[in-house]
Amino acid sequence: MTRKLALLGSTLCLVVSAGSASADDLPVRKAGLWEMKLVTSGSPMPEMTMQHCTDETVDKEMNNNVSPMAKQICSKQDIKKTATGYVSDSECSVAGVNTTSHAEITGDFNSAYTVKTTSRAQGGVAGAAGRDTTMQLEAKWLGACKPDQKAGDIVMPGGFKMNVRDMDKLKALLPK
Repeated sequence: MTRKLALLGSTLCLVVSAGSASADDLPVRKAGLWEMKLVTSGSPMPEMTMQHCTDETVDKEMNNNVSPMAKQICSKQDIKKTATGYVSDSECSVAGVNTTSHAEITGDFNSAYTVKTTSRAQGGVAGAAGRDTTMQLEAKWLGACKPDQKAGDIVMPGGFKMNVRDMDKLKALLPK
């Protein structure tokens, strides 16, 4: 159970690292369909590929909606522009699992970008020893969204579809 909570915390920190900057800090992605492949090591989580239909409005909304949620679970969120992209450092806590993460974000946000995150989770029900997890999100632009998609739709493995504009519903899924 603690392992799953640590994984959830690490995954949240990856999302927060990639989306917690103000709308002006990170460039807006090119509108259309993005393939996002998540690869982890040091974690039982399998490789996962998702598709996200986005536009300028949705990207700005994501930054604005994720930021308040991140402020609730993260005591530290720093993002800085570098010569090659951005660097983000976060300290977050979900269900008693404290996660510290460092992310490097590179790419052009028009055709492809990568988010490499290293995180360490501690705490939880059984007092998990520090576990390092490395995650890499590889995103590439595929073209226009499919006819049955609207901006904000994310298609998860297995065909499960959700819209990021329903972020408030996701908050309810977070363990207390």
